[in-house]
This record gives sequence, structure tokens and C-alpha cells, in this order.
Amino acid sequence: MPILDTTLVVFALAVALSLRPWRMMRGGQLLAPALATLVLLPWVWALPALHPMPLSLRWSGACLVLLMLGWPLAVPVLLAVALLAGFIGALGPADMLSLAIWQGLLPATLALAAGGAVRRWLPPNPFVYILARAFIATVLCAFAAAWLARLDMSALPAKPTVDDLSSNVALWLMAWSDGTVTAMLAAIFVAYRPEWLATWSDRHYLPRT
Repeated sequence: MPILDTTLVVFALAVALSLRPWRMMRGGQLLAPALATLVLLPWVWALPALHPMPLSLRWSGACLVLLMLGWPLAVPVLLAVALLAGFIGALGPADMLSLAIWQGLLPATLALAAGGAVRRWLPPNPFVYILARAFIATVLCAFAAAWLARLDMSALPAKPTVDDLSSNVALWLMAWSDGTVTAMLAAIFVAYRPEWLATWSDRHYLPRT
């Protein structure tokens, strides 16, 4: 549904730009993670198109981008990633839009909601941030986005030829890998580069006693 996909992308971009995400680039602290995302993630997203398989399994990374950049800045960056991945994988405009929504915008937006729930209902400490927000939330959000994408056959470059149970197991395992990498990098950044995490706050997660 190219018209619906286009509408969703334009709406998300308009909301993100209305929040003036360029303000988060002041000081250059988020420049490194933003550039790293634009350099590395398009190749990961394009890999299934370069090496087709019966079931298209994609590693999202959008939840990690959300943790690093925050939602307003993550939206235009993820759209740029989808565009670059489309050029690398020789995808058509419709596939680029689907990639942007299902691999980028949807998991990032779900992760934003999950992060809000974590801050609201769980105690503020680094363990909660890493385990609950970076790992568990990423696994659930990545799986939910991948499962919904599979329901929309237009969101996949090729229709899967494996049964539903095997497909869901594969998507669940990919979500766990996404969560593991996200939590590992989040833990490293909390310890050594907290300025690379727009969603991290010393005042909130390291309260003084």
C-alpha cells in the first residue's frame, strides 16, 4: 500500500521535524552515533536483498538508534538508512517505504513507548535501563514489528515459503539477537560514552542518596 506507507512516513517525519531534532546535535555529542548509523546500518538492512532467502530475516537495530539519538532525531536518520539500503540492495520505492516503516519507524516508536513505561513504572537505576529498556523492550518491540511486517506481505521483498511456526521462531530468535546487541552496546555506552545515549540521564538513573 504505497499511499498508506507514504502517508505514515510523511506524518512521522513531520512530527519529528516539528520537535526540532537538530537541537540535539548541538555540541556534536550525537554526531558520532548518527554517522555510525548511516554508515553501518544500511548494509545490514540491505543484506537480505543482496542474498535472498525463503524467509526474509532482517536485523533492525532501530531500538538501539532510538536509545542513542532519541525519537525526533532517529526518525530522519532511519529514513535515510532505508533510502541508502534501497540503493545498495537495488530496491524499488515501495520496498524502501516498507523498509523504513517496518524496520525503522515502527520498532523505534514501539521502543519509545516501552521506554516511557520503564521510566514510569520501574525504579531508576542503570540495571533497569540496560535490562528492561535496552534488552527486554528491544526483544519485544523488534519481534512485534517483524511479526506485523510478516502479516503485510507487501512489506517483504519476497513471500516466505516456510510455515508460520518456523517463521515466528526465526523472527523471535532475530529479535533476541537484536536485544542482545542493543543491551551490550548500551551497557558499554553507559559506562564509557553516556553522552552517546540521548535517552540516558545521570540525574534520573544515578540519583544521589
